[in-house]
Amino acid sequence: MNFNVIVCIKQVPGTIEVKIDPKTNTLIREGIENIINPFDMYAIEEGVRIKERLKTSFPDLKVNVIAMTMGPTQAEKILRDAISSGVDKSILLSDKAFAGADTLATANTIASAITKIDDFKIIICGKQTIDGDTGQVGPELAKCLGIPFVGYVSEISYLDDSKINVKQLKDKKYELLEVNLPVVLSVLKEINNPRIPSLRNMMKAKSEIIEKWGLGELGLDENEVGLQGSKTRVIKIFKPEVKTETKIIEGDPDKQVDELYDELKKYCKV
Repeated sequence: MNFNVIVCIKQVPGTIEVKIDPKTNTLIREGIENIINPFDMYAIEEGVRIKERLKTSFPDLKVNVIAMTMGPTQAEKILRDAISSGVDKSILLSDKAFAGADTLATANTIASAITKIDDFKIIICGKQTIDGDTGQVGPELAKCLGIPFVGYVSEISYLDDSKINVKQLKDKKYELLEVNLPVVLSVLKEINNPRIPSLRNMMKAKSEIIEKWGLGELGLDENEVGLQGSKTRVIKIFKPEVKTETKIIEGDPDKQVDELYDELKKYCKV
């Protein structure tokens, strides 16, 4: 029996010096240094730990950890980094038609890819990404797949081939949940400490063949993905204008109080 754990990761800019496409108001990712979204490192580590845990408890179970990302060809680098951290294989979802996707179009594309993988049991996402910060893809992915979602997971307390018990942070307190598989989880940083890649895995990552799936492989229409398949649009992106103004009030205390009061009335309803 196969037990596939899928870890969804994303490449994010490794610098604050990013450019915006003036036509689409989306990030221009080509030509800049990218890294694995820091929150996704905890998802990768937990995926590998699940495999190690199941191999001990169920030695006859064939467990695979698969890293998946959607992005341009250069996103292959973070998939190799994921292999260095212990995942078994990686899949790159890459097609010009995928560009400009909002969170729903992204989730729809990833869900279509996941359904091509037999016996997927656990899908793990990081809490959020540092370039979007919405935390929406995980729950939307679960909705597209028609399976449960548990967010803010800080611990997996029990796991077998059919169910999982997790500790979830909710409203400043923890809840213990038992969920049947398959399930989508988004994990917090406190769930683990990501390991340092081993030399063996680093060597494997260099030679590993990264599978690449595009629109044709997923059987999707152009109107379902990317900018065309997005239900939301970024109308405008701009840098807020920061103004600083200093005014020194002089004179005796009574005069200073009166003048300060007059100044404050300009900004407050008094």
